[in-house]
Amino acid sequence: MMISGKNNQGRNRWWRWAGVITVILLISACGARLQSPAMQPVTVFEPDAVYKSTRIPALVYTKRGSLLAFCEGRIGTASDWADMNLIMRRSTDGGNSWEPILIIDSMKGGPVGNPTPIVDANGTVHLLYQRDYAEGFYTCSKDDGKSWSKPVNITATYNAFKGAYNWKVLAPGPGHGIQLKNGRLLSAVWLANSGRLTPRRSHAPSCVATIYSDDHGKTWNRGAIIADSTAAISNPNESMPVQLPDGSVLMSIRNPSKRQRRAFSKSSTGADNWTEITFAEALFDPTCMAPILALPKLGKQPALLFVNPDSRDIEKHPRRNLSAKLSFDEGATWSFNKVIDAGPSGYSDLAVDEKGTVYCLYESASKDRDFNYRLVLKKLPAKWFQKK
Repeated sequence: MMISGKNNQGRNRWWRWAGVITVILLISACGARLQSPAMQPVTVFEPDAVYKSTRIPALVYTKRGSLLAFCEGRIGTASDWADMNLIMRRSTDGGNSWEPILIIDSMKGGPVGNPTPIVDANGTVHLLYQRDYAEGFYTCSKDDGKSWSKPVNITATYNAFKGAYNWKVLAPGPGHGIQLKNGRLLSAVWLANSGRLTPRRSHAPSCVATIYSDDHGKTWNRGAIIADSTAAISNPNESMPVQLPDGSVLMSIRNPSKRQRRAFSKSSTGADNWTEITFAEALFDPTCMAPILALPKLGKQPALLFVNPDSRDIEKHPRRNLSAKLSFDEGATWSFNKVIDAGPSGYSDLAVDEKGTVYCLYESASKDRDFNYRLVLKKLPAKWFQKK
């Protein structure tokens, strides 16, 4: 059978166009694969045959370029008083993949948690946590999170508060602590003089303070009480410090006050001389732990990043609509607002790498008030913070 020249040219033209379309589709697919790790959430912890809920995230970026993610693996129930493992995972590729779970500590009959990691300039990763809300512990890793030292009981540091505050419940953080420019390791802590002791010690009334170490974690000292429960700020608890460019420390304070706004106080040392509490009208607070982070390389000026579930426009204000806010004037005003996850969300923590990429590890659920959380990580490149 003979094929005419005209038909042959038409077929050749068809094959050329088919080839071009195939190349375009392949390029698009490859581009999607390259972008997906930075845009799509990666599950780091989730309920399974062992854990009913994975809660209370903490995240740091180490001096060797690894991400260390911590949380409470709650066994049998999502309760704050469940049997627990304090667990960690490590990523060496920017959060795309994670090593198996490492159990740092465990407890039956009560909680072990409130992980508060601090990255030291010397490469050590320090970790504070609590057992049964009655004892404080310290451990550290000198090999980038691969192994951890034998935990040291530092409850004596918390007992130093008892002359001023007769606590029944103690907890650091949760979420990352910081190292100041002078080398001081600093963590927020909260204490409760429980109004109810049975069946479990209540978490109120409460106050917020700091503990610190000036010898790279060998010894820990108590700071001053920053805020106690008053008519102005009721039951302050889970808080986080951030250092400002001038060396002073700004403390972001969770509180269930009627104003429903984040509270702040400032100190020149992070240990004492805290200023009177103020409220940031731009930062709605549905009464939830929230991280704050210094971004030294965002644009031409340093910024503060604050993340929490901003549900001010949602009925009954559930923990939903995890959003990022930026301040370019050390927390005086907040001029940026962008949603990270519009769905049910809760506690979160933040870390930033040397390129300015922000990592957000947060609690995610399928419906409101479902505390059987999984923890997911989202990467937020510097360009994500540019307004569209």
